[in-house]
Amino acid sequence: MPMIAEMNSPAPASPAGPEVRTHVRNLAIIAHIDHGKTTLIDAILRECHVFRDNETVQVRVMDSNDQERERGITIFAKCASVRWHGLDLNIVDTPGHADFSGEVERTLGMVDGCLLLVDANEGPMPQTRYVLRRALALGLRPIVVLNKADRAAADPDRALDRVFDLFLELGASDAQADFPHIYASALEGWAVREMRDERRGLTPLFETIRAHIPPPAGNPAAPFQTQIAMLDWSEYLGRLFGGRVLRGTVRRGETLVRLSVAGGEPERFTVTKIWGSQGLKRQEREVASAGDILFFAGMDDVTIGDTLCHPEAAEALPPLQIDEPTVAMTFMPNASPFAGREGKAVTINQIRERLQRETRTNVALRLRDLGQEGIEVAGRGELHLSVLIETIRREGWELAVTRPRVIFHEDPDGRLLEPIESLSIDVPEEHLGAVMEKIAARKADIGHMEHGEDGRVRLEAAIPTRGLVGYRSEFLTDTRGTGILASRFLEYRPHRGEVTHRTRGSLVAMEPGKSTAHALDNLQDRAVMFIGPGEDVYEGQVVGENTRDNDMVVNPCKRKQQTNMRAAGSDDTVLLTPPKRLTLEQAIEWIADDEVVEVTPKAIRLRKRVLRESDRKRLQHEANRAARGAD
Repeated sequence: MPMIAEMNSPAPASPAGPEVRTHVRNLAIIAHIDHGKTTLIDAILRECHVFRDNETVQVRVMDSNDQERERGITIFAKCASVRWHGLDLNIVDTPGHADFSGEVERTLGMVDGCLLLVDANEGPMPQTRYVLRRALALGLRPIVVLNKADRAAADPDRALDRVFDLFLELGASDAQADFPHIYASALEGWAVREMRDERRGLTPLFETIRAHIPPPAGNPAAPFQTQIAMLDWSEYLGRLFGGRVLRGTVRRGETLVRLSVAGGEPERFTVTKIWGSQGLKRQEREVASAGDILFFAGMDDVTIGDTLCHPEAAEALPPLQIDEPTVAMTFMPNASPFAGREGKAVTINQIRERLQRETRTNVALRLRDLGQEGIEVAGRGELHLSVLIETIRREGWELAVTRPRVIFHEDPDGRLLEPIESLSIDVPEEHLGAVMEKIAARKADIGHMEHGEDGRVRLEAAIPTRGLVGYRSEFLTDTRGTGILASRFLEYRPHRGEVTHRTRGSLVAMEPGKSTAHALDNLQDRAVMFIGPGEDVYEGQVVGENTRDNDMVVNPCKRKQQTNMRAAGSDDTVLLTPPKRLTLEQAIEWIADDEVVEVTPKAIRLRKRVLRESDRKRLQHEANRAARGAD
């Protein structure tokens, strides 16, 4: 490696050609959700002896975030480094859910190649199309891994044909379409070039990576430059920031400048720490060179997309290209009568500051200040926003959020455009009729349907994002939990007309108090209850779902009148159906436009925006009168 000049001296001139580090490979693993990315990384870590032979290791070890483990999905992109027979692999694990595509977009620029995992039974799915399109646009040449090839229902050759068709459909070049492929079982820890080969270990996969993913070509002697694609936090050192070093070299203690993605003057800072990866752990380094994927410390005010470079070669890189969000919600302080009882009651200013901090790392979020009404937060989907809400909740805060709404656009002719999703559904044949009826009512256009030999049907459709809001829970109910639903943003198309959100109204408490078994027993025959006996409620709280389409004001706190014949204590004999406890996602999907979800560290409640029934009637009367005047 050439001698490194002090970073405060003039920038060194670039030599004629870049230096190739032939022992290094930077790659990402991309796939649709549940196709086995994180499980494959587990197998790679075991194969490379990252863990001791007697060490107890949890499954999906890369999913280290609490919500990732609870939900069984990858939310945040992460990097691990392993060594196999002299080959250093820097592997980026990316999310497979479409709502977290921003993580994929900001990390694919750090790698020179990728493994595209495809389920050997399901074949390409909506998110497979999306991540492959991003990879091809960056000029990457994917290696296709047909995972779960050991399953009884697997048809890897058919899946391979569909993958090839997808490459051609997405405009892959001849070199990209001539992709190598591997059959594998990440769970069993084997990979083979042909299904008839002996199934022992991952050697064929590593050899394919060595042969088909190029080493990083950055020039260590050029002026230093990198773009921030990862952020983290240390209690001792503050903000940590990282990415792939595109060119040059820097040592700990040297000076760099930050060029903000928002513009402004270059800002100098000293690199106080450098870390690389060793297995799953960070390892302190003295120097960072072209091709490395590293973290740095030395500055707190850093944002995804910022450029770090040599002071004498301050050249900003283009901003990262992130697709725009399609769904928005309003975050507000909790204004219910129970505010501050179960968590930290925060102001609108505190919520604003917290969300602004979040946008530094969550690049797919957009904020719009609505003044005292709240902060509009736009993201990729309901799951994307619900993960953020749950994160804030676990920090001990209370807040209220509105129903998700779709973000519309207008074309040059003034026509209203709405986001359309590519929907993929896999269901047993006996549930197909119910599913078809529901998605047709939600303005879906059926594009393709295929009946499998296993009695399941797979259909693909284009559906408005509005049609998916509130449908996922209903879909699981209609299919008895046996259906698989996946979607991804397709494009903006002309507005398709009104979509029915829900066909049932709310049961709204008329007064504060403690719910009784007697009252709930009288209500449960005509409603699905969200509360049980002995729970505190307040006026305007939504306590259940009406079987009819209108709201009904009820008294869940009503007590039985004592008489000489029967005592109030006979409530003990009442048989109550267990209440339906809505999860955060279910609550967000279920509420109507005039309702909000109250989120605290201990509870999730639903309530009307306007708590008093008399006030709601007055506002409805004024709205009706205004509508008649407009006519």
